[in-house]
Amino acid sequence: MNTSRQTPTDRLRRPIRDLRISVTDRCNFRCTYCMPKEIFGDDYAFMPKNELLTFEEIERLTGIFASIGVKKIRLTGGEPLLRRGMPDLVSRVLKVEGVEDVGLTTNGLLLGANAQPLYEAGLRRLNVSLDALDPELFGRLNGRGIDSAQILRQIDLAREVGFEVKVNMVVQKGANDGQILPMAAYFKERGITLRFIEFMDVGNDNGWSFKRVVTKKEIYEQLRTAHELEAVEPDYFGEVASRYRYRGTDTEVGFITSVSESFCSSCTRARLSSNGIFYTCLFASSGFDLRELLRGGAGDDEIRSAIVDVWERRADRYSDERTEQTAKNRKKINMSYIGG
Repeated sequence: MNTSRQTPTDRLRRPIRDLRISVTDRCNFRCTYCMPKEIFGDDYAFMPKNELLTFEEIERLTGIFASIGVKKIRLTGGEPLLRRGMPDLVSRVLKVEGVEDVGLTTNGLLLGANAQPLYEAGLRRLNVSLDALDPELFGRLNGRGIDSAQILRQIDLAREVGFEVKVNMVVQKGANDGQILPMAAYFKERGITLRFIEFMDVGNDNGWSFKRVVTKKEIYEQLRTAHELEAVEPDYFGEVASRYRYRGTDTEVGFITSVSESFCSSCTRARLSSNGIFYTCLFASSGFDLRELLRGGAGDDEIRSAIVDVWERRADRYSDERTEQTAKNRKKINMSYIGG
């Protein structure tokens, strides 16, 4: 496929560079900020298999996105490892001309059976979500009573296989903010990058409030009581995390500051839901149906034109404009559906 086309930019002159692909809306956790079990109960109706994009359709769309400038792909969910055959999808995506980087975000529970096949398929980077070291607290946070030790073992296994692993921690005031220093110490000792994520108002069901946000500044001040930190320059335009290094080491800690220091102005990320809806923002209320075009017989040029048109009309800057009222009143797509 010809990848020499000019990269489209949106109304704020942001290019399209990254694509987050959700491969399933299902998850084996029930984290309160994403899929609270009170709403996503055992009888919750998830998407039927025929509504999900096939691997062939994902591969084709990846090629079309790559032809207009997308270089980074992140496979996500729900929990992507619940989708059978993920090594096959990884192999397909890695072969797409123009794709330079592929990562996968997971809660880590199923890595034991999947790490080696994923590595053999060519995947090298994993982001593992872990919100506490304390086993009882982590069990409450994930809504399934799963012990943090299970996830820590899977992280160790993935590293033994050869993966570069980063750990993501969503911090909520009064819930797990007491785990900031224990998490930092644990992963610093092991040379693993830990990224603190400010609690965001993604979706409609997580009871978000500014009062529950622990800001980067507050987390940073806690870390400084135990560690010396030095800032690290961004690697590229649109890098999400503010990065720091523990002085005297090569180990980093990062902050994803969607609430206190929004990064809308440099956002280069598009999102594709597991049923083929194209979204231009994590906080979107609606998207554009690419699956309908795919299954309706549209050619690559027609689909490419539709994607470019949507992107060039994009003016999203939700985090810049967020207030307590917009968080409550704006209907947003749930994170389990759109991908984190």
